[in-house]
Amino acid sequence: MSELKFSLNRSVLICARRETVFRFFTDSELFAQWWGPGSTIEGRPGGAMKIIHPNNEKAFGTVLEMEKDRRIVFSFGYDNPAMPVSPEDSRVTVTLEERPGGTLLTLKHDLASEKVRDHHVQGWRFQLALFSNVATRVQNANLTAVLDRYFSLWGEADGATRLAGLREVATPDIVFQDQYSFTTGVEDLDAHLNAARTYMPGVTLTREGNPRLTHGVALSEWMAKSGDGKVIARGTNAFLLAPDGKLARVVGFWAG
Repeated sequence: MSELKFSLNRSVLICARRETVFRFFTDSELFAQWWGPGSTIEGRPGGAMKIIHPNNEKAFGTVLEMEKDRRIVFSFGYDNPAMPVSPEDSRVTVTLEERPGGTLLTLKHDLASEKVRDHHVQGWRFQLALFSNVATRVQNANLTAVLDRYFSLWGEADGATRLAGLREVATPDIVFQDQYSFTTGVEDLDAHLNAARTYMPGVTLTREGNPRLTHGVALSEWMAKSGDGKVIARGTNAFLLAPDGKLARVVGFWAG
């Protein structure tokens, strides 16, 4: 391996648990979701790594070091002589740290020249954004069920069931905001839902269409129906997710 004098450093906060993020370096199926079909990794020191890019360009490496849920080091390079780095001629170190908003992934790519380092900046900018989204989707595989449960609680008549449901899908300090209310905490939100039933008896909320998710923020359309089934309002909610998939903040937008 050439002397590696130049380092590229990047970090990204991923809205997922650290153990979920680390699995992408030990599970070839998840690894391929990040890099592309056919990409594989043997998640152990000495294990082989293969990356197949969408243009069929192939990169290879070897896992050099691994600390479960915390750190992985691997060599990285291409089998195409026209590419700027040959296999084993650069080294990538990835560290994972728990943060309130999820997992802080820090990447350090050591290379032999400044020019080659700069050549990889945009590539890692793209790949880490892609990684963040893929890991967030894996962490929130049950997002649709969580949102459906949340919307259903707006029409829940039983107070104990409603509060228990909120605790299942939301963080204790969840913040809710729309043009008619601002609440902080599960109990405060529960009181608002109870008041909504008083002032809008029989009204229920349901999700419309599939939610969209990126970097720990989900968007979902909704509609409100009166007791006789008539649609009386529509809108969009933005959901800020916690690393465990619970709802940490909800911002509601009413249509029209």
